[in-house]
Amino acid sequence: MLIVQKFGGSSVADADLMRNVAKRIIKTYDDGKNDVVVVLSAQGDTTDELIAKAEEISPNPSKREMDMLLSTGEQQSVALLAMTILEMGYPAVSLNAHQAGMITTSTYGNSRMRRIDCERLKLELGRKNIVLVTGFQGMNRYDDITTLGRGGSDTTAVSLATVLNADLCEIYTDVDGIYTSDPRIVKDAIKLDEITYDEMLELASLGARVLHNRSVELAKKHRVKMVVRSSIVEDEGTIVKEACNMEKMLISGVAGDDDVARVSIIGVKDTPGKAFDIFSTFAKNQINVDIILQSIGRHGTKDISFTVSEAQFPQVKEIISENLERWDAKDVDYNHDVAKVSVVGAGMVANTGIASRMFEAMYDANINISMISTSEIKISVLIDKGDMKKAMRAIHDKFYLQDL
Repeated sequence: MLIVQKFGGSSVADADLMRNVAKRIIKTYDDGKNDVVVVLSAQGDTTDELIAKAEEISPNPSKREMDMLLSTGEQQSVALLAMTILEMGYPAVSLNAHQAGMITTSTYGNSRMRRIDCERLKLELGRKNIVLVTGFQGMNRYDDITTLGRGGSDTTAVSLATVLNADLCEIYTDVDGIYTSDPRIVKDAIKLDEITYDEMLELASLGARVLHNRSVELAKKHRVKMVVRSSIVEDEGTIVKEACNMEKMLISGVAGDDDVARVSIIGVKDTPGKAFDIFSTFAKNQINVDIILQSIGRHGTKDISFTVSEAQFPQVKEIISENLERWDAKDVDYNHDVAKVSVVGAGMVANTGIASRMFEAMYDANINISMISTSEIKISVLIDKGDMKKAMRAIHDKFYLQDL
């Protein structure tokens, strides 16, 4: 079997944890003489520390140079883990993005994987090496280092599993699987044995930080068998798959995300094509817009509100400054003191009253809702940032504790 394993930064934060991970990898290598490819994130808080160093130099550093800087964290991880495995008497080799043939688009800070040239990877596997690959990064057509965005090591792992036709992709984290909510916030959160790609994709996109949303999207597209497991304890974890036997469960999870900003463009002329003009401008600049609310047009104008990630907010603000007059808008308002709380579940399609129960939970907790967004398997609301954790607990209690 060929198995791809990914370990997060907290799993390799120090030498003892590094040895623990090495033992897990060696056990996999020995069981049935498997071929093993391992993807690593930067150790512990290395990425945050590198960002802080950059901010000491510049409040708005070059995105190209930031990718050059941040990529060093994963190179440290793979080299140190390779040394650890070699010290234990097993063959290992570390490869950076260029050596592993990972070719990406040219968007610094948030590039996408285009292809992986597997020749070197297959050569090292043929030599029976445990192959350790830097996560989170690639090379663009200019031979510059690029990064895939926070959590991008998951996408690296699934990409490798896809092109190598791996039998299994294991994502090791500091939690032992996927829960109905963040167990650090909701103490009664329940670990799931399995979850569908669609549900996991929604949860990952809505703030659940267990998996990078693009990794789930890729796994779904190529039917990669994925399991989320603990790097500390040997539990079964959670399987992410196409279909699950979860008919009795109305929702599979409650997610919260306080890394958002609300933007309101005020007094836009109420004429056809204005919304298209505004949002096509953001699309051309690769801005991901989430919840959208448009007011009913009155006195010839309307207001358009939407949310974006805090990471993209500076670029959004710059785009609006350059285009506000062209859009014939009167003003713009920004709010960073907001959070998004969502419920997700395939069971929502066949069950009525999900929205009612969610809003009842918010009412009982005295939490005001400013924006709402829905799809077949999710409902998201925008609320004050200070209410996010309280809202997550109230909604989780409404759906899980009352149904027990």
